[in-house]
Parts: sequence; structure tokens; C-alpha cells
Amino acid sequence: MALIEGFHVQNYRALRDVKLGKVSFADRKTDPLTPLSVVIGKNGVGKSTLFDAFGFVADCLTMGVEAACDQNQRGGFERLRSKGVAGPMKFQIYYREAPNARPITYELEIALDDSGRPFVQSERLRQRRKGVNYGQPYPFLNLERGRGLAWAGAEATSEEGEETAASQSVELTDIRQLAVATLGTLKEHPRIADFRDFLKGWYLSYFTPDAARGLPMAGAQRHLNRHGDNIGNVVQFMEREHKADFAKILARIASKIPGVQKIDTDVTSDRRVLLRFNDGAFNDPFFAQQMSDGTLKVFAYLLLLEDPEPPPFLCIEEPENGLYHKLLETLAQEFRAHATGTKKGSQIFVTTHQPYFVDALKPEEVWILEKGADGFSTLRRSSDIPEVNALVAEDLPLGGLWYSDYLDAR
Repeated sequence: MALIEGFHVQNYRALRDVKLGKVSFADRKTDPLTPLSVVIGKNGVGKSTLFDAFGFVADCLTMGVEAACDQNQRGGFERLRSKGVAGPMKFQIYYREAPNARPITYELEIALDDSGRPFVQSERLRQRRKGVNYGQPYPFLNLERGRGLAWAGAEATSEEGEETAASQSVELTDIRQLAVATLGTLKEHPRIADFRDFLKGWYLSYFTPDAARGLPMAGAQRHLNRHGDNIGNVVQFMEREHKADFAKILARIASKIPGVQKIDTDVTSDRRVLLRFNDGAFNDPFFAQQMSDGTLKVFAYLLLLEDPEPPPFLCIEEPENGLYHKLLETLAQEFRAHATGTKKGSQIFVTTHQPYFVDALKPEEVWILEKGADGFSTLRRSSDIPEVNALVAEDLPLGGLWYSDYLDAR
């Protein structure tokens, strides 16, 4: 599966300059992100902002940079750009399409034009040439203000700005749209298409139990949407398309939710979907509208992990809200098993402030976000703290160390 090894954000709200994992070809001393990565920190340090930075890049692809600045109550470019900064917002993704594939760097800069509207100031995709393990990677997409070069084919690159037989001159008609959104639809640019599909496939969970309690119109849907209001439709799809495994999947999910023995759906006379939970104590089932927030959240997360075609990158913000604390370690273990298993899974990114969830994690999976005296966030990996590694080696749980302030800046 594709794996993000590093993410670099600059000038995005409290994230003036934050690096998560390995962010460049030359960054040899830094370990890449693990398949499961968790960011912890106190309230107000920027966890939601880091989560939203991933969502912002994904929204730029699907709706353009101007609309993305206004989406999800972001408030526009000027409220997104870090205070006191005059330059562009910058994002860098360092990833591999497969474990042994050559890494690719995607670089995006967003600034204001003369009319005060956000636009794509620069956009670049870079990769080393085939068979080359060292040295400078070269671009196969390199645009400034919507103009530049793109190299066709699966291998062609060139030194920056140098035109070759494989290069094509590009001029976009709309500088508020990403070039990868347009060129990624063309057969002659397979690498750009692969990156576009990867970015388009990201799933950021904005799940709300109230949305899951709705009564959607009947109709099977392949994937759970961001808010979870089609959860019954997804169960319908799995029942229709994966009959052989459907009962086993729901039984497996039910076994991990305390008090639930069976889960299924029913379609009303007006063609709406009811999601039913049976706890074994009553003959009649409970409907989603009657279930607790925690039960619906656990069901949604586990249903995501059972998706036959899971997203390449899955972001979940504070999954602990509304959950019984003893469920959190189980949920963390389920996330890791999905992210690191032999079957096709998702890379998972989580933000949390719950020590019970962190107890199930390893030091290399946990990142500590803190806010400096200047009001901007800083980020470090818990495995970079020798004392923490020593204590975890003595079987002390990582969440307990966090609760006892061993992970705080000293």
C-alpha cells in the first residue's frame, strides 16, 4: 500500500514550521512515519489544526484552493495563514506508492494574488531517476503560477526547468485549481494520475453520532462518507456485494462492542434504511436512533476497517470521545492490526488526548505536539526521548508516562 513517510506544514495557523516524519530525500537521519501514527498533546496546542492540514490539502484537490480555504469553517486564507507571516502557506508530502518504490515528493505553495484571492503559487512533484539511489531528485511536474513543464510517461524527469523530448509545456486556465487535478486525468501522465488517485482516496473522519442516527434513503453505497450519515447504506452494500463474508464481518464487529450480539439492517415501507442492534436481552432490536454515541462510533470505526477497498490514508480525530475507557486500548490495537496487517489496509493517523488509548502504543508511533512561548506549535517523537524508551522497556505503559508528565518538554 502507499505510505506517507513525512508531512511538512509551514505557515498554516499555529503550524508555522512543523515536520512529521521524514520529509525529504536528503533527510537520512529521520525515521519515516509508521503505519499507525498518533499525535498527543494538551488542549489548544494544535492537534485539530494538524488534522485539518491534511484535510485542507485533500480539499484543495477536490474543490480548488479558494473553496478549500472557506470549507469546514476555516474562515478564508487570511485566517489560515500564520499570524505575522507574509509568505505563502506551504505543504510537502513525502510518500512511496509501495514499500520498495522510489519515493515521491509533492510540494504545494498557496498565496494571495493581486486581487486578494488565494491561488496556487507553485506546485511540484519530484522523484529520483530509476536505478539512482543518491543525489538530487528531479521534477516531473514543475509549475509556477500555473505555468511550467510536465514530463510524460512513467520514468521521464529532467533537471529543474530543462526542457526535453518528454517534457510538455503546461499553462492552466484556472490558477486556483491544482495541476494534479487536471493532468492526473490524462493517460500520458501516469505518475501524476497515481498521486491524484492517492490524494483523492484520503479519508478524514468527521463522524458525528447524530448524523449516523439519520434515516437515509435505501440504496447500497460502497464507502462510509466523512460524516457517517450513510452507515446503513454501507451495511446494505456489504450485505449485497460480499454475502459470503457479510455475516462474519458483522459478527466480528458485534463481538468487539460490549453488549451487542447482532447487527443488521431493515428497509421501511417508505424505502429508508434502519440500522438494528440486538443485545440479546430483548426480543426486539434497538435501532441506531436509540444507541449510545460510543456504540455508534465504535461501529463506524470498525466498519471502516472492514472496508474491502480501504482508503490509502485514514485520519481520525479524538476517537475516544464518548467511549468507555476500557474500549480504547482495544480500538488502538484494531487500528494497528489494520495498518500493519498482511491484508490491504490503510495508513492511519490519529489525534488524541486520552492516556488509555496511548497505553496501547509504541514510542515510535507517538508524536508530542506542544505550543511554544511564541504561540506556534512544535512537534517531536516520543521515541526521541531516551528516558521514555528506557521506562517503556521496563513495561511501563506509554499513556501512564504521559499522564505522569514524562512526555512534557523539560
